[in-house]
Amino acid sequence: MFATYLIGLREGLEATLVVSILVAFLVKSQRRDRLPQVWAGVGLAVALSVGFGSLIQYTSTSLLRTSESRELFEAVTSVAAVVFVTWMIFWMRRAARTIAGELRGKLTDALAVGSLAVAGMAFLAVIREGLETALIFYAAAESAAGGTGPGSLLALAGGIATAVVIGFLLYRSAVRINLSRFFTWTGALLILVAAGILKYGVHDFQEAGVLPGLNDLAFDISNTLDPGSWYGALLAGMFNVTAAPTVLELVAWVAYAVPVLVLFLRKPAKPAQPAQPAQPAQPAQPAQPAEPARPAEQVPAAAPAADTSDAPADVAAVPSPRA
Repeated sequence: MFATYLIGLREGLEATLVVSILVAFLVKSQRRDRLPQVWAGVGLAVALSVGFGSLIQYTSTSLLRTSESRELFEAVTSVAAVVFVTWMIFWMRRAARTIAGELRGKLTDALAVGSLAVAGMAFLAVIREGLETALIFYAAAESAAGGTGPGSLLALAGGIATAVVIGFLLYRSAVRINLSRFFTWTGALLILVAAGILKYGVHDFQEAGVLPGLNDLAFDISNTLDPGSWYGALLAGMFNVTAAPTVLELVAWVAYAVPVLVLFLRKPAKPAQPAQPAQPAQPAQPAQPAEPARPAEQVPAAAPAADTSDAPADVAAVPSPRA
């Protein structure tokens, strides 16, 4: 259930930060009259996300009659969830520094249009996080032993509630959190969660008969990693680490987790400074003819130096008049 809690915390905090940016901009701009439209858009996005999650669950449990079709549906949703997770963590790392400015600019344009545009802008800013949360939660909960039961729902709700509290405290400046470090650590954990979801999707494809090798085990360490132990349940619930994976499951887990973690944890390269254009060469100036030598001027003999032995030491020297 920790995986679903982490999903709720991560996605919930992203949505909370988006809403707090919009609310803070309206408050500072003396446009509190538009806050109801923002909350209406946020509420509609949350309701649609819950409806989307219920539709996925209903499709899996009621609309699909055969076990093969259910396995295939769960496999497809697992792969889609992995794609969304990967895109989300890399997008957040790239856009974290500019998201506030972009949201303020879009909200400024929406304010010029009208109240419906403000509500629509808030809806679009939150609905992406909501749909991602519903899809990723379903895939992660299905890959865990408990499924989408009450425990997984409570864990997801707990993560979202924690994110709302953190977002409110950040808005009130009551706490200071290094958001860059927070999103880096949670992003790395979500990559491992996504690797487990992909492994589960490969297993579902094998059970549906789409992929071969259902009985080809890579290894079997059931005697060492007891699935019934607390640590076995924790590894299976968080990262879908099992004691007897198939060869394709292991290949999929390693092929996704290793390169994606390396790319995510690698520091982004600084943008190269544009090269300065080369200055055009100045044309050579023609040589000036040499001037004829002038006769030497007669310089009068210098006057004898004045006796300054009795002058005070702090008197400034006065330049002598020209001859």
